[in-house]
Formats: sequence, C-alpha cells, structure tokens
Amino acid sequence: MSYIEFKNIHKRFGDAHVLRGIDLHIEQGEFVTLLGPSGCGKSTLLRCFSGLETVSEGEIYLDGVNITNFTPKQRKIGMVFQQYSLFPNMTVRQNVAFGLQIQKKEKSYIEEKVKEVLDIVGLSEKINQYPRQLSGGQQQRVALARAIVMEPKVLLLDEPLSAIDALLRRNLQIEIRKIQQKLKITAIFVTHDQEEAMVMSDTIHLFNVGQIEQSGSPEEIYACPKTKFAANFIGHYNILETAAMKKVVTVESGSEFVAIRPEAVRISAEDGGSDGQAVRMKGKITGAMSRGTTVAYTVDCGGLEINADVLFSPNGRLGMGEEVYLQIPKKDILELR
Repeated sequence: MSYIEFKNIHKRFGDAHVLRGIDLHIEQGEFVTLLGPSGCGKSTLLRCFSGLETVSEGEIYLDGVNITNFTPKQRKIGMVFQQYSLFPNMTVRQNVAFGLQIQKKEKSYIEEKVKEVLDIVGLSEKINQYPRQLSGGQQQRVALARAIVMEPKVLLLDEPLSAIDALLRRNLQIEIRKIQQKLKITAIFVTHDQEEAMVMSDTIHLFNVGQIEQSGSPEEIYACPKTKFAANFIGHYNILETAAMKKVVTVESGSEFVAIRPEAVRISAEDGGSDGQAVRMKGKITGAMSRGTTVAYTVDCGGLEINADVLFSPNGRLGMGEEVYLQIPKKDILELR
C-alpha cells in the first residue's frame, strides 16, 4: 500500500459534481503536484485530504490508516495557504511557536524547534521581527516554518506562491523544494502554473473537470501528452487535425488530432532534404515574436499553421513573408486521444 491513497473519491456541492472518482497513490517522501485550471477540483481534493471538507463517496488512507472520517487535528497534517495568515501582533518566533504552545510542549523544546526551522527556511535573523516588517516572500517562509515545526506527516501547499512577484516566486520554488528534500517530508502542492509544477515536482497529476487527465513525471507529462487537453495545458504545442495535416504532408496516424512541440520543428531558408525520419513542408513566415532566448515563428504551410521555436540569432532571423522549409521528426508527432 502507498503512503497516501485516494480511493474512488467523489465530492458534490449540491448539484455540482466537483470530484468524479479520483484514484490516486502517493509514495512517502514524494513531492506531488495537483495541476490544472481554476475550478478543476485540485484544491477541493486537498481540502478533503486535510479534513476541511468531507468526501461524498470514497476513502482516504494515510500510512495504512483510513482517515476518511478523522478530524483535521487527528490527521497530523501541515497546511500552507496563499494567504500567510500570520498573527500581526506576534513576532516571527511567536508565530512559529504558537502551535507547539497549544500542544503544551516544554519551553526548551519549543525554543530549540523554532530556531531549527527558522534556520531551515533562512529566517534566523528575523526571529524577533513582526510580519509587517517582512517582505511577502519572508512572510510565506514564516508560514512554511509554522507548518513544518509541527512535524506533520504530510505538508499541503495550496497555491502558496500565487500572490508573490515572479522573480521571488522562482526563488521560493527552489527553496521550498530544497526544504522538502532535506526534511524528506511528503508534500502535495496545488498550482495552476505548469512551469511551477515542472520545476518542483516528482510527480504531476493533471486535473480536468474533476478527474485526473494524466499522471507522470514532469518530463513524461511534457514530452508525451496523451490528450488534447493535456497538450493544450502543458507547454505550447501545435495541436493539429490529422485530416488537415494529411492534405499537406503524408503522416501515419489513426487519431483525430496530433501534437507537435514548437521546439521540435526545424526551420530553414533552404531545403535540406530529408533522411526519411522526418516529414517535410514548405511554407511562408506569417509571424515572428521574440521570447528572450528564442524566436517564435508562425509558418503557413498551405493553410496549415505551424509554430516553431528557434534559438535567437541576431544574424539569422527570418523575415515576414519569407519562404522556408520545415522538418518535423516523425517521432515528435504525437497522437492524442
């Protein structure tokens, strides 16, 4: 049995069927991300696991114990939310110590544990400051310290970085992941940001309208989307109707749609021929957009629009209306369900 198991979980709010038969296994020490658009059910599943919501059907197991009907306190789970929810009249030390004081732990134990976790999250020097004296990122690290000081069996993170600016957010992604790995704590992270999920996760479960669309490692989810929804949500795939593509080039596919990563498309001003391992198309540049280290080209190939991402080169940029040749490795033309 896995460390965490969701078995046939359903959740209804009146007529709204929010979770529809979720089966999900999580191993101890794993960092798992529930990824998907707003309203897909990912936060609801997290709240069901924490005990903040009750399930309509199904069972939840933690370390072999059925916790479906346990209270939040009985589950021994730590939660970090988007809102920091720190006590404004308490110092960092007092905020982190609060839960241990409620448990009536010895003063020396509390002092030692608070210093330990603040060192882990890099806030030892802020121990006597108040939340108003901290940045947003520092406040979120206090919230994280307050959760892990309780030594929870599982750490739940419900979009904890969505209110933080982009640069700090990237730094916190790395910090949270390092802390999780150092403590070897099982973590479930909720986000709608696919790049965040790619950076932080061991396993991603992609949600769509209350069901799991696809599960796998970040590499598997990105490189091998199984459905049109997964390809649309992860990365910036070309999603093409197979019938339309066959009018332009010969492809072997029995599925209705195929997906092609823009970076898999080779683009050249000259026809380089083919070794038989790729399909070839001729087209015209209809769009070009710089994205830092890459240029995103749009190419019209006889009515079929293909996006191609190419590393930026100041001397090799292609012009609007220029005729180009595309090669797409056959192995990179992915069939979708």
